[in-house]
Amino acid sequence: MLAHFAPSSTIVMVMLVVCLIMVLAFEASNGFHDSSNAVATVIYTNSLEPVPAVIWSGLMNLVGVLVGGISVAFALVTILPPDVLTPPDGSPAVPMLVSIFSSALLWNVLTWFFAIPNSSSHCVIGSLIGVAVSDALLKSRDLAKGVDWHQIVTVIKALLVSPVLGFVIAGGLYWILRVVVRRGHLLEPPPEGKRPVWWLRALLITTCTTVSVSHGTNDGQKSIGLIMLTVIGLLPATYALNPDSADKIRQLSDNGSQAIPLIAQYGDDVKAQALHSALSLQRAAPDLQREAHSLDAHQPAQKDERALRSQLRGYVYDVISEMKYVSQQKNVPQAQRKQASDLLKTMGTPVEYAPWWVRVLSAICLGAGTMVGYRRVVRTLGERLGRQHMTPGQGASAELVGSVLIGTAGLTGLPVSTTHIITSGIAGTMAASGQGVQGPTLFRIVLTWVITLPVTIALAGGLFYLLA
Repeated sequence: MLAHFAPSSTIVMVMLVVCLIMVLAFEASNGFHDSSNAVATVIYTNSLEPVPAVIWSGLMNLVGVLVGGISVAFALVTILPPDVLTPPDGSPAVPMLVSIFSSALLWNVLTWFFAIPNSSSHCVIGSLIGVAVSDALLKSRDLAKGVDWHQIVTVIKALLVSPVLGFVIAGGLYWILRVVVRRGHLLEPPPEGKRPVWWLRALLITTCTTVSVSHGTNDGQKSIGLIMLTVIGLLPATYALNPDSADKIRQLSDNGSQAIPLIAQYGDDVKAQALHSALSLQRAAPDLQREAHSLDAHQPAQKDERALRSQLRGYVYDVISEMKYVSQQKNVPQAQRKQASDLLKTMGTPVEYAPWWVRVLSAICLGAGTMVGYRRVVRTLGERLGRQHMTPGQGASAELVGSVLIGTAGLTGLPVSTTHIITSGIAGTMAASGQGVQGPTLFRIVLTWVITLPVTIALAGGLFYLLA
């Protein structure tokens, strides 16, 4: 439906603006869920007032986003096939954007309304998988090859293992804390309306800070790639190619030449399209040189560069997809797999980037969402998860372990869920305390975790099928 409109038509531009609003709203809903985990302990224990806590957490999220890079952002985006990311005719990927944002935002807000600490990561990943599966069905492709299951399995493994680690390690840390400390402020629920002693406040603010920074290195990136896809649709002449990678853009013609034999010999069922793209890059040497010179000189983009840069971006993603496929095949000789892997890294630089203002915008939306909607999730984590109210020691243990796990995953490019890790960590400390957890609340949380992927897959896949 939407795919039949001209790239620069009014309806496409309006839909792209709507998409930008939706992705920013989703990032704010991410704040409802994920960022609330970072401030839950300091707010619940009265260590900080809500407004200072949220502002501080937002600033630390921004630090995390800037430090952590964008590897997680594009680890998710590349779940999508290249013709969905950048359609061959250079048109904006409006059907994909509408499907992902609508599905993820709906499920995020719905679970927040019922005060269930759900994972924004699962919402995005489920929506991405739904679009990828639907696209394969629309093109009558074999699902085994039409969907990047290798990337999906890698992502899901990280999502499944991290909460278990959070539960076990945080529970073990709190058990050690109880053995060493035995009694005192750390092990007692906070008095109603009173502030903890100064050293305990300092500890809780520190763990809040570490979780916020690590959250920025991971969850803060998850919408950046999607924001970039929307911005590129609106302003392709300015953002379709990385303005800071002119040298890499000049190399794209040679990269295409090197990729041609690898695609021809080892490509998958859409290698014909990738071969066309690689040959187009090979022949586009003059255009690539001109574009690189224009970017180097910071010259304003010309009107006719809109379609050209979008098409170049599409060619690059077609070739990248095949290089990724070749690098993962065990039957391909090691030398060729390494060559494909090297080309994958080199060719990704001109198209996988995010300007500083996109990162700042992402962090602002996270902070705004946390400020508006933190109360529901904070109360669930503090009062409804365990059979007794959360103690400062439990919150500090869960946050300390969570910040290490989330930060490590962010720096290695693996997407994990802050919600799952922190919630599992708190549940682990509740179990270690001997008081246990509240069965009905835990059941609702786990049930939501289990059904989030299939629900968002179905929502996004069905909507994309209708729109595309």
